[in-house]
Amino acid sequence: MRRDPTDAERRMWQIVRSLRPFGMHFRRQAPIGAYIADFVWHEGRLVVEIDGGQHAGTQRLHDARRTAWLESEGYPVIRFWNNEVLRAPRSVGEALLVAANKSPTPDPSPQGGGEAAAARGQKVHP
Repeated sequence: MRRDPTDAERRMWQIVRSLRPFGMHFRRQAPIGAYIADFVWHEGRLVVEIDGGQHAGTQRLHDARRTAWLESEGYPVIRFWNNEVLRAPRSVGEALLVAANKSPTPDPSPQGGGEAAAARGQKVHP
C-alpha cells in the first residue's frame, strides 16, 4: 500500500477519515515495533488491517503472531476482508465505532425512547 494502494485500502482510508468527527484520527502504513499497521489510531490504540486472499492461506501464521504481538503492546487488531470494505463500507465504519466504544448514534436516541413515554402512560408509536 505504500505506493500503490488497493481499491480496498483507498476505500478504508475514506472510511477512517470519516470517523474524525468522533475523535478518531487514523494514520496509514504506521510503524509499530517491527510491524507496519495498515491503519492505526494511536490515541485509541486500535489497529485496522485489510486482508486479501493471501491472508486465508500461508499468511495466517504470520498474521496470528503479528496480532498477538500488537495486542501484547496494547493495540487490539480488527481485521476486514477486502470485499467487506468494498461492499459494506458503512458496516465497516460502524464496526470501528463499536470497537472504539463510540456509539454511531447518540444514546439515548434523539427520536425519543418509548420507555419514557410508556412510563408516563403515553401511547408509543413504532
